[in-house]
Amino acid sequence: MRVMSQVAMVMTLDKCIGCHTCSVTCKQAWTNRAGTEYVWFNNVETRPGQGYPRRYEDQERWKGGWELNRRGNLKLKSGGRLKKLAQLFASPVQPELADYYEPWTYDYENLVNAPASDDFPVARPKSLITGEDTKIEWSANWDDDLGGATEMGHLDPVVQKLRDEANDRIKFEFEQTFMFYLPRLCEHCLNPSCMASCPSGAIYKRSEDGIVLVDQDRCRGWRQCVTGCPYKKIYYNHKSGKAEKCTFCYPRIEVGIPTVCAETCVGRMRYIGIFLYDADKVTQAAATPNEQDLYEAQLDLMLDPSDPEVIDAARRDGIPEDWLEAARKSPVYALAKTLRVALPLHPEYRTMPMVWYVPPLSPIVDLLKEQGHDGEDPDNLFGAIESLRIPVEYLAELFTAGDTELVTHVLRKLAAMRAYMRNVTLGDEPDESIAQAVGMTGSEIRQMYRLMAIAKYDERYVIPAAHVEDAHNLEEIGCSLDVDGGPGMGQTGVFGEASGRPMPVAVENFAALRARQTGEDPTGNDQLAGRVNLLNWDGNGTPAGLFPAQPERDAASLAATSDNPGSRPDQGTAGASGGR
Repeated sequence: MRVMSQVAMVMTLDKCIGCHTCSVTCKQAWTNRAGTEYVWFNNVETRPGQGYPRRYEDQERWKGGWELNRRGNLKLKSGGRLKKLAQLFASPVQPELADYYEPWTYDYENLVNAPASDDFPVARPKSLITGEDTKIEWSANWDDDLGGATEMGHLDPVVQKLRDEANDRIKFEFEQTFMFYLPRLCEHCLNPSCMASCPSGAIYKRSEDGIVLVDQDRCRGWRQCVTGCPYKKIYYNHKSGKAEKCTFCYPRIEVGIPTVCAETCVGRMRYIGIFLYDADKVTQAAATPNEQDLYEAQLDLMLDPSDPEVIDAARRDGIPEDWLEAARKSPVYALAKTLRVALPLHPEYRTMPMVWYVPPLSPIVDLLKEQGHDGEDPDNLFGAIESLRIPVEYLAELFTAGDTELVTHVLRKLAAMRAYMRNVTLGDEPDESIAQAVGMTGSEIRQMYRLMAIAKYDERYVIPAAHVEDAHNLEEIGCSLDVDGGPGMGQTGVFGEASGRPMPVAVENFAALRARQTGEDPTGNDQLAGRVNLLNWDGNGTPAGLFPAQPERDAASLAATSDNPGSRPDQGTAGASGGR
């Protein structure tokens, strides 16, 4: 047994209202700069829907995650070492910019400076890639609230799989449609396929907390990681030529405060804590033959922090005492392992994801209420869960590799909590038979209710600070994105638009936003029109603008050298370990 710690997140989907506050604040903090206009480390998807990028779950097309070879060993779905070597300079299995969306702004300057006329001036959309007029056809939340579901809902890979299996049993008629919101970020997997796909070894998993990061110094822009990640949560910065991904807000985690997306969530649906897991058994668990057994295999990796044997092993492996105490109080362990109501997203990808979800009961409750039934009555809820197979099967394809029995059991627990606590709230005697019907006790129901309904800040976020020996490093903590020449470069401030210190970030972003809004160029960068979009380049030929004219290049190099004699054109960003 080799005990390691892993920071993890749980989201209760019933409490997500689809406000996108988490996405917007993450965007402002991390990807509000040139080259990352299309990048959303955190996004909120409306389900059913195609997701972001479009149809990212179709691994037969995108080749993400792991699969088992003939001998039962793990191999990357995108191919082994020889195949990756052959495709080193051309990685054809990539989402195009159209699968994300072409970012845009509006020509607001035309509204201000348009001459007087009989017609009202308009602010035409302008591409942030080319600076030219564009037509808005897709965005990160294009499917929000089932917008266009009747035309595009059948393109959802999960729906397509169910439809193929059930002979068009699912029809996207308005009265049959169910909906819920699914926030997504990097899963920070125990067995990350992105890390295994990287030819330069730039992606690494921190030993102290399991956060997966990209070392910008070592990244060479091969983009194999984009193919390897089945969740498509690694992005290519087409200005810096580097890969970027969600950092789990590690500068905040290191000082014991939650991520930006969790801090700003208005639904209080996110929980952050740590798992203790056996690192020696990760590969064995990921290689479980039956996909529907992967959930149990992943749970078996999670060690009981109250077990004396586990405590002794953790101390032997250098886990600090405050981390052991945090593991015992961890809300993610309670929801995932103790109460068993949180499920991983697509365990069949075999990456062992560490962002868990409590599936929503709301589609079933809403349908009961619309039909005039009591949505809190246990008999109605239990019967509806058994009869409404379409939502259950859809949730099973998302969270349990198609195991409907497991999803049904979780939904029954959530229904039992509703019914049991209603009696308590109304002053009636609690019905212990409701808890017994789902294999729980009344005290466990109350514990689950406390955690999911009324838990305060310090109960939802149990995040131990970094080790005491690293305290000095945290005094001047900075982000790996803020070094000149790296992804954090920008037109504003010494460290760029996305400076790494948590407090100045908002100030820097405000200044950058103001510069874009008040400048003559609606794109905020007068050089955008001459920039090449490498996301659409197939590797054939040399697109216009890829190599500037020799005199211009020489002049630019001379000017850069005179402005900053110590700078190097190829200077990368410091490793993302934050000085750890």
